[in-house]
Amino acid sequence: MAATATRAERRAANRDAIVAGTLSLVSEGGWGAASMHDVARRAGVATGSLYRHFPSKGDLLAEVFAVASGRELATVRNIASDEARPPLERLAAAIEAFAHRANAAPTLAHALLAEPVDPAVEAARLANKQAYRGVFAATLRAAVEAGEIEDLDADLAAAAIVGALQEAFIGPLASGRAGDELIAGLVTFTLNAVGAPHGHHAA
Repeated sequence: MAATATRAERRAANRDAIVAGTLSLVSEGGWGAASMHDVARRAGVATGSLYRHFPSKGDLLAEVFAVASGRELATVRNIASDEARPPLERLAAAIEAFAHRANAAPTLAHALLAEPVDPAVEAARLANKQAYRGVFAATLRAAVEAGEIEDLDADLAAAAIVGALQEAFIGPLASGRAGDELIAGLVTFTLNAVGAPHGHHAA
C-alpha cells in the first residue's frame, strides 16, 4: 500500500514539474518555446514520460493555459466580488489589476491572450473569455442594483469589456508592456461606456 502511495506521489510530482516547466518556458518565449524536448529537460524527466501524463502536446498546453489563466481570473474575480467596495470601483480596480499583472509578465500575458496555438488551447481560451464575461456582467448588474448606472444589457457590455481588454493589450504586450496612460484610458473608456457618473474612477 505504501509503495502504491509513493508511486502515486511521484507521478503527481512529475506531472506538476512538467506543468511548471512548461509554464516557465511559455513565460520566457511564448507557446513556441515549449517544445516537448525542452519541456522534458526543464521538468527533469524523459521526453517519453511526458506522454504518460498528457496524451498530446495540445493536452499539455491546454493544462498549462488553464493553470496560468486561472490564476489571473481568480485575481480579477476576487477584486470584482469584494462587496466592501462599490461595484463600479470594483470594476475599475479589476481592470487595473488585470493590466498591471499582464505588464508584470508580458510574454506570458500575450501568449494567454492572443498567440496562435493548438486548438485545445483555443478552446480553453474561449472558455476563459466566457468566465471573464461572467465576472464583469455580475459586477455590472450589481452596479445597476446599487443605482450607480442605468439599466443595461450586462452580458453585452461585459463581452465588449473583454474584447476591449484584449484588443488594447495585444499590441503593447507583443512589444513589451502597456503604458500607464493606456491603462488609465482603458478604465475611463470602460466606465464611460457603461454610463458611470463623470469623474468616477478606481480608489
